[in-house]
Amino acid sequence: MPRPRQLKTALWIAAILAVLLLAMLVAGRIAYAQALQRQATEARALLDQRAQVIEQHIDRYRIMPAVLSLDPQLRATLANPGDQSQRQRANERLVQLNFANRTSTLTLIDGNGIGIAASNWAGANSNVGHSYAFRPYFQRAMTEGTGEFYAIGVTTHIPGHFIARAIHDERGGAVGAVAVKVELEDIRSDWSERGDLVLLSDANGVVFLSAKPQWRYRMLEPPTPAQRRELQSTRQYQGQSLRLASIRLERDIGGGARVVRLRDPAMREPMLWQSLHLPRENWTLHLLRDTTPSLRTAWIARAVAAGGWLLLVSLALLILQRHRIATLRLRSRQELEKMVEHHAEALRTAQDGVVQAARQASLGEGHSLEHLPQGVSVVDSQLRLVAWNQRYAELFRYPPELLQVGRPIEDLIRYNARRGLLGSDPEEAIRRRLDHLQRGQPYLHERERPDGTVIEIRGNPMPDGGFVTSYADITAYKQAARDLRTLADSLERGIEQRTSDLQTAKGEAERANRSKTRFVAAAVHDLLQPLNAARMYLSSLRRRVDAEGRELTDHIEAALAAQDDILSSLLDISRLESGALEVRRAALPLARVFATIDSQFRILAESRGLRLHCIASTAVVDSDEILLRRIVQNFLSNALQFTPRDGRIVLGARRLRDGLRIEVWDTGPGIPANKLELIFEEFQRLDLGVEAPPRGAGLGLAIVRRVAQLLDHRIAVRSWPGRGSVFSVEVPYAAAQAEPSAAASSGPVNGDAASDLDPLLRGRRVWVIDDDLHSRQAAQRLLGDWGCRVETAADAASALRMAASLAMPELLLLDYRLGESTGFELALQLEAEWERMPPVVLMSADADPSLRPRATERGWSFLPKPLKPAALRALTMRLLGRGAGER
Repeated sequence: MPRPRQLKTALWIAAILAVLLLAMLVAGRIAYAQALQRQATEARALLDQRAQVIEQHIDRYRIMPAVLSLDPQLRATLANPGDQSQRQRANERLVQLNFANRTSTLTLIDGNGIGIAASNWAGANSNVGHSYAFRPYFQRAMTEGTGEFYAIGVTTHIPGHFIARAIHDERGGAVGAVAVKVELEDIRSDWSERGDLVLLSDANGVVFLSAKPQWRYRMLEPPTPAQRRELQSTRQYQGQSLRLASIRLERDIGGGARVVRLRDPAMREPMLWQSLHLPRENWTLHLLRDTTPSLRTAWIARAVAAGGWLLLVSLALLILQRHRIATLRLRSRQELEKMVEHHAEALRTAQDGVVQAARQASLGEGHSLEHLPQGVSVVDSQLRLVAWNQRYAELFRYPPELLQVGRPIEDLIRYNARRGLLGSDPEEAIRRRLDHLQRGQPYLHERERPDGTVIEIRGNPMPDGGFVTSYADITAYKQAARDLRTLADSLERGIEQRTSDLQTAKGEAERANRSKTRFVAAAVHDLLQPLNAARMYLSSLRRRVDAEGRELTDHIEAALAAQDDILSSLLDISRLESGALEVRRAALPLARVFATIDSQFRILAESRGLRLHCIASTAVVDSDEILLRRIVQNFLSNALQFTPRDGRIVLGARRLRDGLRIEVWDTGPGIPANKLELIFEEFQRLDLGVEAPPRGAGLGLAIVRRVAQLLDHRIAVRSWPGRGSVFSVEVPYAAAQAEPSAAASSGPVNGDAASDLDPLLRGRRVWVIDDDLHSRQAAQRLLGDWGCRVETAADAASALRMAASLAMPELLLLDYRLGESTGFELALQLEAEWERMPPVVLMSADADPSLRPRATERGWSFLPKPLKPAALRALTMRLLGRGAGER
């Protein structure tokens, strides 16, 4: 059976591990749910776009049957179907219209459902002469005037969407119909070029359009008997085997989204399944997206929660152990002091008794010494033995004939010396003892005998001459003191061991936290690489699309920017936790901060129908410009996101006694009182019903609080539900005024001017050295669109081979990480080859704050990944323009 202390320790360890697992579980669930919700929102937006494309594609052909139903030639053919010349003219008319409108087929059907003319009348699979009376589109057209139906063609065996319109005679009766067949292969081809899996199913749950062949003609649900009869009677998918897909629901997110696991067709990872109903066609559009990003977000949240909990436990254990150490030290000191005080008191009492008994013994009352626990001897002024007790004789084992009144005390001392009781130098011990007696000086001495007995010897002069000496056996006291010292040493060693164990545990927790921080930074670095390529590809694509496609690229740009913001926020939290974020406090004109923020947010506010007012301030504060601007930008971003159209946002500063309070007011929906603290936690967002683009992961205000703590600035929020909110940060005044920087006084760059500088880029030689394929190709495409001649290399060896065979470029875009080497190492080799260096732009997605200063020391420029095309273009034009001026 374990002892109670061991059992208590085991229970504490189990409780800590249980809370750790619970924290990881809760953090992972919350992060996973929020990430899935974001994915579902993005999927819904993408489905809306895909649905719009489908509707626009079909709407292009919906008007054709209505127009053809009024065509005189077709009406005349239906009025006299037996006239072969009329039917031939109708065939030629349909061929002409089919070619002009690029439809699949056009068919004229009489009242009995027989095709009497068609655009493919001359082909082997002609629609002429075949019955379409069983098709729902013909039946609805004859009864309701118009009808639509997706099916596989009876004669062509090619699937398509049939749109039919009834043709009426002069009395208004339906005498036939004209049908248009629209193929959807262009839409399917567009889906195959995208990363997500998109499906289109009919009212019976049959997938009839998909970029993946294994999904086509799959039934998403088991059909009812009525649906089976309908499929057989309409011959909708004739010649195709309809197989049932095996789908298992794992999680319902709501809003038509759920997480499913697919067994047939098999997919390895769980998929997010988002559906959107198309009421006009009675179809359903589905989008399947991999949930791996959400799972990755959940694991990052679990790592953050585990690291935070372990650090908190380590600190708590360290504080508890220090408290226990202090308590044990105090208790040991008190016990020692009490024991010493008790012994001293006992000795004082005994000494007083000895002196009193010796006085009586010198007067002839020798029996007064017998009750004393110590051995006592009394000598007169001539150093002759006057009195003693039995304990004295027992301690030194004197023979009876030696203990005689009047015997010189020197005889007894020499007797002890002969027995080896006075140490290695007995003559010196005898001289010292006699000297004490002759001078009448008090003394205290401890002597340990060879047998281990410890004797305490105390000597005191008598008031009327003579000397009294007491001999106490303090062996037990000395042994207790040694035991106490041993216990104290054992306690000290135990305390030191516990302290060492706690320091080791704290070090492991800190290493785990640093490992988590490095993992987050590395994960963000790897995720930023494809984002960098995507943004540059998008910038290149924007120049090649029409107005309709540009709107789609804007949506994609917004989604990439949102993902960039999330990764930047995670990176900021990682840098804050690791202490890598450097603070540069200085005297800062507030006008410079306000001017920068106003230029960034005013256009964005106007695009959302909001009024942004920035109240100027001439105050100078003590803060870090970049970090303070980050705080205010987060406040304004939240205000823009949650303030409805026609709302108002105000940025200003109020003077306090020792500083300023920068405030951001908005007229949004407000925040409930019980949520004012919650919004500053990680991954917390409020659903207030405001129609704003959902961006971010709920990390902005959490970063604000950590940055404010780093700067020692106080942040606060006040809110009035239904009326608005105000976020504020308090900053101290600066001790001295700051000079406004040139950056603050320079105006914005004119966008038209940038376009006038295009000739500066045309034909300029630029090298891109990047080990990431997508980033390299995207940069090559983007610079090529600007007119540059671009050469690329994937590693140091390829770059050196290019340098040996080609002339030095006019601009070098150099990635920091190049496999096993770095951009700095490659630059030294290139400089040795060229004997000088062109303008260099160092690129990196690393969170290392030392990269920019290292690049600046070499006279290089620095751009963080993902590269913003506008920033790259401006820097490229500036460097190449400077080079042109020097030539």
